[in-house]
Formats: sequence, C-alpha cells, structure tokens
Amino acid sequence: MSKHRQDCGTDGSPVAFSRYPEPERDPDAGRPFSVWAPRAARLELQLGRHRYAMEQGSGGWWHLPEGAAAEPGPSESDYGYLVNGSSTPLPDPRSRRQPHGVHGLSRTFDAKAHRWNDRGWTGRELADGVIYELHIGSFTPDGTFDAAIDRLPYLADLGIDFIEVLPVNAFNGTHNWGYDGVLWYAIHEAYGGPAGYQRFVDVAHRHGIGVIQDVVYNHLGPSGNYLPRFGPYLTEGASNTWGEFLNLDGPGSDEVREYILDNSQMWFTDYHVDGLRVDAVHALKDTRALHILEEMAARTEATAAVVGKPLFLIAESDLNDPRMITSRAAHGLGMDGQWSDDFHHAVHVNLTGETGGYYADFDSLGALAKVLTDGFFHNGTYSSFRGRHHGRPLDPATPAWRLVVCTQNHDQIGNRAAGDRLTATLSHGQLALAAVLNLTSPFTPMLFMGEEYAATTPWQFFTSHPEPELDEATAEGRLREFEQMGWDPDVVPNPQDPETFRRSKLDWAEAESGDSARLLALYRQLIGLRHEVGDLRGSTVGGPAVEYDDGARWLVMRRGSVRVVLNFAGREQSVRLAGGPPERTLLTTDPGAQVADEEVTLPAFSAAIVQRNRDA
Repeated sequence: MSKHRQDCGTDGSPVAFSRYPEPERDPDAGRPFSVWAPRAARLELQLGRHRYAMEQGSGGWWHLPEGAAAEPGPSESDYGYLVNGSSTPLPDPRSRRQPHGVHGLSRTFDAKAHRWNDRGWTGRELADGVIYELHIGSFTPDGTFDAAIDRLPYLADLGIDFIEVLPVNAFNGTHNWGYDGVLWYAIHEAYGGPAGYQRFVDVAHRHGIGVIQDVVYNHLGPSGNYLPRFGPYLTEGASNTWGEFLNLDGPGSDEVREYILDNSQMWFTDYHVDGLRVDAVHALKDTRALHILEEMAARTEATAAVVGKPLFLIAESDLNDPRMITSRAAHGLGMDGQWSDDFHHAVHVNLTGETGGYYADFDSLGALAKVLTDGFFHNGTYSSFRGRHHGRPLDPATPAWRLVVCTQNHDQIGNRAAGDRLTATLSHGQLALAAVLNLTSPFTPMLFMGEEYAATTPWQFFTSHPEPELDEATAEGRLREFEQMGWDPDVVPNPQDPETFRRSKLDWAEAESGDSARLLALYRQLIGLRHEVGDLRGSTVGGPAVEYDDGARWLVMRRGSVRVVLNFAGREQSVRLAGGPPERTLLTTDPGAQVADEEVTLPAFSAAIVQRNRDA
C-alpha cells in the first residue's frame, strides 16, 4: 500500500507534504547498483573487469543478487550496464561522475565524504536578495569551480546575496551553455566534478553567499542520452523546441517523475545549495492533477524542514500566470519566485530603442511604468508578438520579490546574433540608468556576470559537439534561426568554433579603470542602498507609485519615502517632485545632478535617488 508522510517543520508542525502519497516503489530501489530498466529483458553490471548478472525486482527495477561480490573497493570504481546482451556498457542513469565523458563508464562518488565547513550558514530567504548569474566555464579564464572560488570575495564585497549558476550537469564535449545535459545527477568533469562543486558551495556559504542551481528538466541534449534504452523517460512523438517531452504523465511516468524529484532534492542534500532555478517550465508537459512543479515544491518544503534552512524554487516562465507563484494551499503551483521577462523588455526598449519582435509592445515609458506598478505588462492584454491576448493580473498584494528581474541575462545576451551586451550600444549614463532601475525596483534583481563593470566581452552561443553531424547541424541551425529574425548571417559566430567560447570569457582587467570602474562603484553603492534603506525592500506588487512623461522622457518611481528620478532624454531637464522637497540625496549617477527644493535637475541619461524623513 502507498502511505502518507507526516513530516514536521522545525517548529514541530506538520508540513503540507503530508497530503501527497508516495508512489509504489521497489523496496530495494536504493541499494547500490540498482537501476530502473523496465525495457531490459536481460541486464548485466560491468564493474571494473568483472561482469555480474542482475535480477529483476518489482516495478521495472533491477538489482544485484544477494551475496554478489560486486561492492566498490576502497577507491572509486568505474562501471556501466549492458542492456539486452549489448557488448557496450551504458552509463548509469543516476551516475554521479562521468570522468570519460557522457558516452563512457560511470564512476562511483561518495557525496558524504566531503567535510563541510558551512555549519554556520543557516541559509536565507529569497526575499530582498540580490542574485548574480554566472556560467562556470566563462566566468574565469580557467573555467573551473576552484577558479570561481577565487572570485567569491569580489562578489561578497559587491554585496551579492545569491549566485545563480548555469547548469553544471554532464553534457557531451568540453564546453557548452549547459542546457544540453544528459546525465542530470553527474557534475561536468571539466568544471571540477562533484567534489569541486561541493568545495565551491562550501566556500560561497562561508562568504555569506547562497547558491541557486539552474536545472533543466524539460528536455535532454542531442548526444549521450541513453535513458530511452532503460525505460520510457521520453514521450515519443511529442516534442518541444529542444526535443521530446519528458514522460511526466504517461505509462511508466511514476518513476520518471521520481527521477526528476530525487534529482531536485539531491542538490539540497548532497551539495547544500539554497535554491533551484527550473528552466523553461512551459515545456514541462504534465496533465496530471498533481503537477510536477507542485510536487517538487512540496518535496522542497519537506527537505527544508529536514536540513533546517530555507530552500526555494524559481521558475523560468513567460506565461504571466499568477498560479506559478501562488501557494499550494491556495491551489497554485507553489513556486517561490519566477523570472519576469516583461521588466527586461520594458527597460531594454526604453534604453536601446529596439522594437522588433517581442519588444514591439514595450515602446513607451508607460509600458515601463505598468511593469513597475503591476508586475506583469501583459496581464490579459493583446500581445502583438504572439498574435493573441496573454497573461492575467497579479493580485496587488503579491510580494514583489517573487518576480526575479534583470536588464541582462544569459538568454537575452547569448540569443542575440552576435551575443552583444548592452555595453556595445549604450553610453555609460544609459548603463547607469539600467542599474538604477534594476536595483531600486520592487522586484528581486539579478545581474549577469560582468554587467556590473560594463564588460565588453560578448557572451555568445557556444558548443563543442565532437560528432561531425552535430557540428554541422548546430552551425547551420543557428544561421537559419537568425535569418528568420532578420539578422545579418555574417555577424553570427559559429557555435562550434573554439574561438567563440574564448571570446565569451570575462576579461577581469576591464573592471579596474575608466568607466568600468565607475560603473562598478555605482553597482556597489546601489546594492548597499538596497540592503540599508528599508523602503527599497519588502514591497508588494501594487506598492510602488510611478509618474512619467513619455514626451519629455522622464520617470519618477516612489517607494515609501524614497523617490527614484530618471531622465531618459539625451538632454538636461528638471523634474518637479510631488509631495514636498526631499531631505537627503542618497545617490546621483552624474555629478552634474542638482537637487533643490522640490525640483531635481538631471543631465542627459542620468538618475537621482532622494529621500524624505516620512512619506508624503
């Protein structure tokens, strides 16, 4: 019989996970070298030079017979599975290491061997945090966890609360964005493998920085995916943009869901991460009454009670559906936060003037004002890009921190034809405006690595598929994609060219002088204000009030006693403040800004943050 769990929170009260029954499972599913392979009629384990016949358990699971002399030795052991008499062993679907690549043998890894030094880290809530998104392979010249550790003091000094790490699970080749992973339990060896990842998280916590791991459960990469040889992991004949859907609701899907849910909790227990960013949740095709995201939220809540610190989930979603961040008790999916593209689009258009594609509807300060006050721009309105109405309104009482926003991220840079950052087209003053908007908005701000010092290095789409056919298909596919969008194919770099990857690595020397150093100082000051000034935190979606003049190109956002005044015009202008004169100036992005009585005079493309002792 299935049973109901009755987990308790840290205060002894039951957590909501108790409502959900566990699926029927083979009681020996957790034994060493057990594997779910319902499509196998015969299965053997290859461990070192030895082979062992496995026996069927229940529910499609296979195990070593009792008494089989197949225990790992004192050191790590390489192993694989021979399915239906095959002569080539396949990696373990739950492999923890792939030292020979995703086509090679798996290697055992003892996740409990690491001696953690983060016992003083009690975690922190997502609310009021500042996130820094980074890609391990291009964050430093060496592109490893250990090299990234050396940059953690810099991030702590900047005031970063969370690092969001692009996917690190095993993929084919040496370098990749990470979204082509095929073995979700293994950590990419070139980065430093699972032990390197544990060291990275451990040191981040000692610097007071939480870690959010980007995970991909909506598709698998094009090379090294052997899961269908074992079981019905995919929904054959049904696919999303990147490949076949994961089988979340068809026959055999109970164990596929457990494969995902167990993986999501692995990051919390074995690697001590604080949150997960779940990629492209619209591509999770799940028609069950209990959606996979809701079940993941319940498991995460239960795990948080066990580990004794806050844990959270962030969905990447452009559905503009409030149910995503509505609690499970109120019949929502229970995600703690979600990415919100509308903020990015509104800021981008008002600074760059680009209005093609999905930017078309955001060509006004009014669009930016609506995002700042309503959270979503498309909340039931007509989307010209989609050719239909889109989204629904958020409750004004929704905590604004549940929306994670940015002015740049890996997608919005890397999916441009040349992978160019805002630095390539905007002035220092305009980059400063973007920083002010992001870090004084009521939402949870996220930075993309290098943004804080106006990095000039592009971040391009790079791959390293060793198969010639994938090499050619990837390069040709990228060209076709951008030709359809009207981009000049001559500026689209070849993703397979190693130079494309090398160009995308940060040049940290840029941060040390000139406008880059000035912008870095501004980011540090803005993050400090966000941490120190109470009215820049804790808002609801309906909290901020915004005034603007689209013709004159100025906007004022009021957050309690704070006024954020922005001049988007290429000329100096004065803006009169309603409610009386400010009593202190917290920040100006241009030394020529003047605050006198109820009037703020701003040079072209500049901003000022002022405060009164009490709200008007």
